[in-house]
Amino acid sequence: MMRIQKFVAESGICSRRAAEELVREGRITVNGKPAEIGMDVDPIADSVYCDGKRIRPRAAEKRYFIFYKPRGVITAMKAQDDRSVVADLIKGIKGRVYPVGRLDRDSEGLLILTDDGDLAQRLTHPSHAVPKTYRVTVRGEVSLDQLNRFREGVVLDDGEKTLPAGVQVQKEQEGKTVLHVTITEGKNREIRRICEVLGLEVMLLKRIAEGAVSIGHLEPGEYRPLSEKEKEALLNSVGIPYVRKIKKSSAQKSATAAAYRNRRQRSQSEHERRFKKQFMK
Repeated sequence: MMRIQKFVAESGICSRRAAEELVREGRITVNGKPAEIGMDVDPIADSVYCDGKRIRPRAAEKRYFIFYKPRGVITAMKAQDDRSVVADLIKGIKGRVYPVGRLDRDSEGLLILTDDGDLAQRLTHPSHAVPKTYRVTVRGEVSLDQLNRFREGVVLDDGEKTLPAGVQVQKEQEGKTVLHVTITEGKNREIRRICEVLGLEVMLLKRIAEGAVSIGHLEPGEYRPLSEKEKEALLNSVGIPYVRKIKKSSAQKSATAAAYRNRRQRSQSEHERRFKKQFMK
């Protein structure tokens, strides 16, 4: 038996949070009756439908990717207008995966893509306090007082105080300062709002790591599967056991990498078209 929202998410049609919304909207039925949040279902014996279509448990192995979201791209899988979305750049990934968490349109960097609803729910839930590290470039110098306030927590414009953050000065150049900021909560546009309170102007904000996974040498718009070591560390960090699979041969790895590169190149053309339409009028 498992909770209905977990069953829907693990079927691969959406994230855990989106599954809860589908249940609340009455779009999920179990054995012909509307589902309720928290109810248990038997994946084998019960008939579960979404919008009239049967949902079946997935036997396939879960998939995990790192994606470098470029600036100007919306963290979404469906376009509402002509603006670029994540889905435009990952068409080489067969099947459905979705971003875990968000990066605002003006920010760039690491997004985890997966069809594992349980992992997505745990990574975004505050109780797991998964650290996320950002490279933040601000205009001008940063005073010791500003650094200390950042580290101790700041009261935002909505009256809520942020949790303590890890902040280190990485580089000081003429006219700008580069910080590495690590936070463990996910308030909307949190770092930008903290900087606004502290009087710091953000020039560039890039997520470079989430938990044990770092962006490495990926370029904007690129993605790659997580390694076995990365999967194990990420899953274990939120209490999910991971069974290591048999390693691929060198030839198989090379073939897989080449296939992803070719698919990425094909998918980027759509992003380039949208980008030019937005920014090169």
